[in-house]
Amino acid sequence: MADASAGGGSLDDYPTIDPTSFDVVLCGTGLPESILAAACAAAGKTVLHVDPDAFYGSFYSSIPLPSVPSFLSADSSTPCPSSTTASSSATAAYTAVDLKRRSLYSEVETSGTVPEPSRRFTVDLVGPRLLYCADEAVDLLLRSGGSHHVEFKSVEGGSLIYWDGALCPVPDSRQAIFMDSTHRSKEKLNLRDNLKEKTLLFRFFKLVQSHIAASSPGDKDGEGEASGKISEEDLDLPFIEFLKKQQLQPKIRAVVLYAIAMADYDQDAADSCEKLLTTRDGIKTLALYSSSIGRFANAQGAFIYPMYGHGELPQAFCRFAAVKGALYVLRMPVTALLVDQEKKRYIGTRLASGQDILCQQLILGPSYKIPSLDMPSDASDSNLTRKVARGVCIISSSIKEASSNVLVVFPPKCEDSYFSSVNVCIA
Repeated sequence: MADASAGGGSLDDYPTIDPTSFDVVLCGTGLPESILAAACAAAGKTVLHVDPDAFYGSFYSSIPLPSVPSFLSADSSTPCPSSTTASSSATAAYTAVDLKRRSLYSEVETSGTVPEPSRRFTVDLVGPRLLYCADEAVDLLLRSGGSHHVEFKSVEGGSLIYWDGALCPVPDSRQAIFMDSTHRSKEKLNLRDNLKEKTLLFRFFKLVQSHIAASSPGDKDGEGEASGKISEEDLDLPFIEFLKKQQLQPKIRAVVLYAIAMADYDQDAADSCEKLLTTRDGIKTLALYSSSIGRFANAQGAFIYPMYGHGELPQAFCRFAAVKGALYVLRMPVTALLVDQEKKRYIGTRLASGQDILCQQLILGPSYKIPSLDMPSDASDSNLTRKVARGVCIISSSIKEASSNVLVVFPPKCEDSYFSSVNVCIA
């Protein structure tokens, strides 16, 4: 691994990279780029991985608290200073197209005072930073050996859902369902009604478990119907409709949809049909949740998270890639893309050092505005309309007594969540 000078002003501050041609060049060390770098290196390809920042992770990093405001407010929409050692007409083989960076944050606001000592805190730029214990990402870390570079911790405080002005635990077992005294409507229910509500929830989970068992590869054709397999007609229904069909109450539906299945959008809104979770997908997520509980002997509940921040994940894959032969250079901006005008394709990058690097495949992180070969350089490069509001709050005590970490879910249409589900990991 190499590290360019922190100054970055003079061409002499940057190292010369040798060789000058790679199979794959990646710009930005975010999680997707880092996974791709590890995969390419493991496949035997020659890999160059550069990042303009002095740390790994890009927008997936974990940053010391004092550095967060300057990082988020940095203007990355202007092009990096172009080098003068090579020009776009220096060779007839290719030309250079200036590359611009953009900020992924449309608005940043900070308030309050920073606690001291502030460097004891690191802030994850993406979140929630949770993984199901049985998630494919966890399997990938285990198979690749990346898990040796990350230390995980379980969410010991479990999951809570905000309902009727109170935080209620999310059940993860039959015992939890019947021991929980909070799964009831706002009105005071008698013991019989409360027991009926819990029984319906337990029957629903049992139906899901039967369907999962009947759908497993080891189940022979035809045996699933007798064991409670959900019909194809029901599997194609919106999940919210299937839950209503099971006579589950609004709060229980919210628990299943937003605290277990982790649905992003309001599933009860008639105008969001394209965003509705189907029963088929909902059951798959419940199966993932169920298989996550108890997967690791030292993990409580269904979720784990990187103990030292989400930024450990891209670093783990970068370390794996480096072991496999990938070359890393931090503090190395990319100023331009090299274009083969005849073939109309990108064939490499120009670094801030003025050095041209050729490659067979080029991968850029989301902070780069990719110029189109058929459009003006100032044309819009995105039609995305979805925005995600992220917030980091530092509180003086745990939200749940005797628990150092907990997941809090605010479902849509509750008094503090108007549009989409809000997940808050407190650690």
